[in-house]
Amino acid sequence: MQLELRRRYAAVLRQKHASTWPIDERAVGLPEAWFGWPHGKKFALVLTHDVDTTKGHGRCLDLMELEKGLGFLASFNFVPKRYDVSPDLRRVLVKNSFEVGVHGLYHDGKYLKSKKIFSERAVQINRYLRDWNAVGYRSPSMLHNLEWFHELDIEYDSSTFDTDPFEPKPDGMQTIFPFWFCHDGNRRGYVELPYTLPQDFTLFILMQECDNRIWKKKLHWIAENGGMALLNSHPDYMHFGSGRRSREEYPADHYADFLKYVKKEYAGQYWHALPRDVAQFWKQHYCLTRGE
Repeated sequence: MQLELRRRYAAVLRQKHASTWPIDERAVGLPEAWFGWPHGKKFALVLTHDVDTTKGHGRCLDLMELEKGLGFLASFNFVPKRYDVSPDLRRVLVKNSFEVGVHGLYHDGKYLKSKKIFSERAVQINRYLRDWNAVGYRSPSMLHNLEWFHELDIEYDSSTFDTDPFEPKPDGMQTIFPFWFCHDGNRRGYVELPYTLPQDFTLFILMQECDNRIWKKKLHWIAENGGMALLNSHPDYMHFGSGRRSREEYPADHYADFLKYVKKEYAGQYWHALPRDVAQFWKQHYCLTRGE
């Protein structure tokens, strides 16, 4: 679908789902036996990036330096067979305390066409997870089947969301907290980390928003309800420096300004953690609160 058609369709969806996007009030329920985030923090802040293309791959270091300079860390999820994933880039990210994850295999939309296709790809995805020493996964286009994902050797998945009618599979989880997803009623499973802030592509490319006020509004709501603010953004669409932007790019300053806002307005109130650390925390304390 061409970009203009996608933009028109997004405008229709935005109006249709105005009561549940970007905020779905049904998502505020606290986990069972809830005792809070580490260190008594008010809410959790998790930053993630999906690197969809070669162009995005080439911008990862710029994005890393932006976040590092502001005192933040994030995970970078790469697509192993869509472009060459540089071992040197992965090493630099890990050396600087960032996280590396796997983002599908080809990014071709065929992951859930059949169980056979997924199982064949799961074998290869697991190899990259091992080779990269990665524990986290996110499916391309957020196409998810949480039962099938038990074939992946992961500690967490992040292919779902609290509310997002703009995704191909728009079944929101209606929660702003992680949850444990186990298999056949036993303790074998993984932590699911739904993203809870709108994706940058949705805001700035489809909706052509001129600023990040929707991020700030949603963050305020999540903080007031003690949830997890998990953002998924893409270096592919971020424009660094000067020069003319393409129709599918937005100023990286939108993202930088948001981080500065978080740092200033919520100083001392949030637990900033990598996805793997949130997953470990949740597994230790809340692994049976949902999805049994």
